[in-house]
Amino acid sequence: MKKNLAEFFGTFWLVLGGCGSAVLAAGFPDVGIGLVGVAIAFGLTVLTIAYSLGHISGAHLNPAVTIGLWAGGRFSSKEILPYIVSQILGGIAAAGVLYMIATGNGNEIGSFAANGYGEHSPGGYGLIAAIITEFVMTFMFLIVILGATDEKAPKGFAGIAIGLALTLIHLISIPVTNTSVNPARSISQAIFVGDWALSQLWLFIIVPVAGALLAGVVYKYLRKE
Repeated sequence: MKKNLAEFFGTFWLVLGGCGSAVLAAGFPDVGIGLVGVAIAFGLTVLTIAYSLGHISGAHLNPAVTIGLWAGGRFSSKEILPYIVSQILGGIAAAGVLYMIATGNGNEIGSFAANGYGEHSPGGYGLIAAIITEFVMTFMFLIVILGATDEKAPKGFAGIAIGLALTLIHLISIPVTNTSVNPARSISQAIFVGDWALSQLWLFIIVPVAGALLAGVVYKYLRKE
């Protein structure tokens, strides 16, 4: 239960910090933080949770990460479902808080930082570009996570590497899909947007999981003695 609660609060912080920065601060007139600020915000959420709750649950904060760690032989199959449920619920709770804040000035939520492709991609990128982006970014994210948390890796630096990796991923891919690499993050925002966000949600669940699974298998092979 403590592990599941840690995943709930960790994912809550990731969605509130990352999506909150996109919804509230990215386009603020004259002094907004822009895409770079949003990318840094997502990285900071992972960095801070890794060092505050990582010793309790491992700070997955992401169903794709949980599945990728399982594929890499680093996580028990019996814990997968409780972790994923906790992550999704944490993300939805954060989106609910963000919704109440974002509508506090009488405005509509707009796209609410939901992930999308085609006309709902920030840069107008199509389906194939979105699939490639989400697959490759999640694959590399898991390679970094598996490597940084390996028993042979330098101790105490995993959170920094993982946080910076997520920042870099957002710097690359926000224009393409608004960056998911995390089904819990995508589900939480899509529920409040509805309509197109729900109809395109399949991509941001299936593709990141596929990328994570392949990364787990590949890293397991690379580490094989």
